[in-house]
Amino acid sequence: MAMQVLILSPGTRGDVAPATGLGAAFVADGHRVTIVANSEYEALVTGAGCSIAPITAPITPPSGTVGARGVRAHLATLRTYMDQAATAALAAAVGAEAVLTNAISPYGHDIAEHLGVPSAEALLQPSQPSAAYPPMIASGTDLGRVGNRMAGHLAQQVRTPYDPARQRVRSELGLPPESRRAAQRRRRSQGLPIHHGISPAVLPRPDDWPAELTLDGFWWPHEPDDWAPPPSLLEFLDAGPAPVVVTLGSIPTSSATARAVADALTATKARAVLQGEDLRQVAEHLGSPDILHVGEVPHSWLLPRAAVVVHQAGAGITSATLRAGIPSVTLPVHTDQPFWARRLVALDAGTEPIPAKDADGGRLAAAITTALSSRQLRDGAHAVRDALRGENSTLPLQSWLRRLAVTS
Repeated sequence: MAMQVLILSPGTRGDVAPATGLGAAFVADGHRVTIVANSEYEALVTGAGCSIAPITAPITPPSGTVGARGVRAHLATLRTYMDQAATAALAAAVGAEAVLTNAISPYGHDIAEHLGVPSAEALLQPSQPSAAYPPMIASGTDLGRVGNRMAGHLAQQVRTPYDPARQRVRSELGLPPESRRAAQRRRRSQGLPIHHGISPAVLPRPDDWPAELTLDGFWWPHEPDDWAPPPSLLEFLDAGPAPVVVTLGSIPTSSATARAVADALTATKARAVLQGEDLRQVAEHLGSPDILHVGEVPHSWLLPRAAVVVHQAGAGITSATLRAGIPSVTLPVHTDQPFWARRLVALDAGTEPIPAKDADGGRLAAAITTALSSRQLRDGAHAVRDALRGENSTLPLQSWLRRLAVTS
């Protein structure tokens, strides 16, 4: 029996791309899927056979806001964004028979409660307090088993930019007031399914996790069947050895990080593919035939052709480099990125992280040189790649929907 499935995926491209993989799998099973996502990702969503409920508010403030003013602007922008995301979810929920939420859309459970339909969490980062890792909101330092667990519980008490949106949703739906933490405890006591798009080959299941938490494997983005690489990229790859790929995500890259990339590539004289609009000026500045700038290129195609990948260690790009079996050089910025960067080191698949705020051309050049020459890092990345090949990551949530369809 086909179901109407609502997937809430506010956030950056790294949040939306895995949702398209899930959505495509659900569509293949005959379900109708709507994904709440930024309007700029419409092609990603519809290409997976899903409908989009667009969010049009920006997720980052205008460039140029720095210091305390920048922090206030960022928080204000996030609150507005989260509020519009909740509004889009409410509008898209009509007729929904199952709801999937991500880490920043807990109001999806409130919508499901109002509709009287089941919901589940589909997370890209671990959020359960655990001795195995610090809270993802500030994962820069591993605090040890006791410190990690304590910090994780404290982090759950912190007010978030999506709390006002969630409170508004409950009010508009006529649901009684309830704190996010109280609602989370209630739903988990009722057996709320909590799925993670994370491979146990990369994060072994923590020994203090409750039974309802699962590690399904990474949810790979849906790849369009008709995509073909641009001739300029094919020619560049054919013209020499495998390049360094630099891809720094969809959040704007700082000028200091861009300078560090330029200086490191100059120092190493490495062939490089620079991906993303923020790196276009770096490619133009270097003006070398050994440097190519590209736009949208699926990582599943590009990264296996790389020698090393320089990235910010978000969950999506980290998993993509491991899937490709390519060593990483990481420049983590915030939230979960330091955590994933440390996992790469633990897996012998990445160099020691260089926090983006501390990056300079010399340190980055040294890390790239190490990654290019290290047999240990290549072997570590290959080992994880081989472990990931046997996973069927969408099956647990596909099975959940099949059970719901039978009982509805």
